[in-house]
Amino acid sequence: MSIAVHPDAHPTLVLNADYRPLSYYPLSLWSWQDAIKAVFLDRVNIVSEYTHEVRSPSFRMRLPSVVSLKTYIRPARFPAFTRFNVFLRDRFECQYCGSLDDLTFDHLIPRSRGGMTTWDNVITACSPCNLRKGNKSCRAADMFPRHEPFRPTVQDLHNNGRLFPPNYLHESWLDFLYWDTELEP
Repeated sequence: MSIAVHPDAHPTLVLNADYRPLSYYPLSLWSWQDAIKAVFLDRVNIVSEYTHEVRSPSFRMRLPSVVSLKTYIRPARFPAFTRFNVFLRDRFECQYCGSLDDLTFDHLIPRSRGGMTTWDNVITACSPCNLRKGNKSCRAADMFPRHEPFRPTVQDLHNNGRLFPPNYLHESWLDFLYWDTELEP
């Protein structure tokens, strides 16, 4: 589940049992209510907490800012073929001109010429480039993608997702979001 990320909502970063986020983009977040429910159902460990707390007449608890699942969820090796995942693979930019606006996707070999809707035949394109290329091959249109399309792994998409951080990152999340990023010498 994903929620709107606003500091006043006290969202909880959800980590797998190996302390890696379940997802980077969208970031794996739960509402504080769902996080507390998971704590009481003994499905998660609290890793870090906010200073804010919830209270009842007989109980008080600081809100979890980071939790880890008690049971490891094996991530899929390859992501589903979706428009969003194609855009994420291509870093939300037109593979012909680099534009970030008015994105759609283009078949390198047009469907009318037998092209399939697959990872290695579909790229992100802006509408003007897509219209310019039209029903032609890349060679006939003299338009070639900046990067050859490929079937990404979940890790490829996670790496790209890190390039688009959410509008809010609580300080307690930072070590868990970037701990496996290669350090510069």
